[in-house]
Amino acid sequence: MNRITLRNALLAAALTLPFAFSSAAQARPVVEVAFVLDTTGSMSGLIEGAKRKIWSIATAIVDDWPDADIRIGLVAYRDIGDDYVTRKVDLTTDIQDVYAKLLELQARGGGDWPESVNEALDIAVNKLNWTEGRDAHRIVFLVGDAPPHMDYAQDTKYPATLAVARQKDIIVNAVQAGNARDTERVWHDIAQQGDGRYIPIPQDGGPVVVIETPYDQDIIILQEQINKTVIPYGPPPMQRRTEEKARQLSSVAAAAPASASDMASYINKRAVRSAEAVTGGDLVSEISSGRKKLDEVKDEELPASLRALPAPQRAAKLEAELQTRKALNEKLATLVKQRDAYLANHRDKAPKDKSSFDRQVEAALKVQLKR
Repeated sequence: MNRITLRNALLAAALTLPFAFSSAAQARPVVEVAFVLDTTGSMSGLIEGAKRKIWSIATAIVDDWPDADIRIGLVAYRDIGDDYVTRKVDLTTDIQDVYAKLLELQARGGGDWPESVNEALDIAVNKLNWTEGRDAHRIVFLVGDAPPHMDYAQDTKYPATLAVARQKDIIVNAVQAGNARDTERVWHDIAQQGDGRYIPIPQDGGPVVVIETPYDQDIIILQEQINKTVIPYGPPPMQRRTEEKARQLSSVAAAAPASASDMASYINKRAVRSAEAVTGGDLVSEISSGRKKLDEVKDEELPASLRALPAPQRAAKLEAELQTRKALNEKLATLVKQRDAYLANHRDKAPKDKSSFDRQVEAALKVQLKR
């Protein structure tokens, strides 16, 4: 190679490398959604509907943002004198864990009118583990039917909290269940100051449209087979939690097949990038994604079935489970696409009732994630 050719080759490489490095180093976008949910007795219908639709809401996000890291959190609130004032579930990609916490929520208490809205919003904006940076989309949905106590001296009032939310680029939407006029005034103000939407819905959250499809049972069966490839690892409590997640689909399927199919569809769409079968705690997906190396996992953090094997057989076992999972996921992806088409077709034919909680949340997310 002569000097001119060598110089040109080096120049081309120098020009190419920064762009390649920039592309590789660019972080995936982060979508973070926190629900601030009134869990007093009057909210029972809406809460039960939310339990059935959280997976379809998560799937709506992943359909628009397939490469994003999706994190969901929850702040449940009541009032002083009830069983609790607030309960927090931090933002996490482990949506199965959020779902399990949501299933535990029961609408109780209340009886007086104002609730601890100010404290709940303060926790959502200032105490949740929001991601910093320009590539993160941060959205809150305040959901309730009663106005805040403005007479609690210890509370940070919502205008101060919303000023912080604007500084953090957190959009705050106000979803009003029912039609109380005093709540409507405050919810309008919260939405305006939070750069979000005021969203009125019926007291019970509106009709929960559950469309069962001819593909649901086959999807559930395939996902259950995929879950059998899960290899829990870590401390014993973490392994037990992963085992519970692998069984979670079956328990949901027994009560609500469409919800179980929603769950399986979401996990399958994430598996394209992560090889996940459950969200978190599975050694197969951790190794295949490169987040863990097998030789870095302590023996005591392996399940007994894997710990009993010599090192080469451990690696072979993981590889076999991964290949089985990939084959099953390919079959499942075909069914999920067919199910999506069936759902889209039947939604188009269904009455255009857009007042339901899940429809309103999905519509707001679609607009706000494009900002």
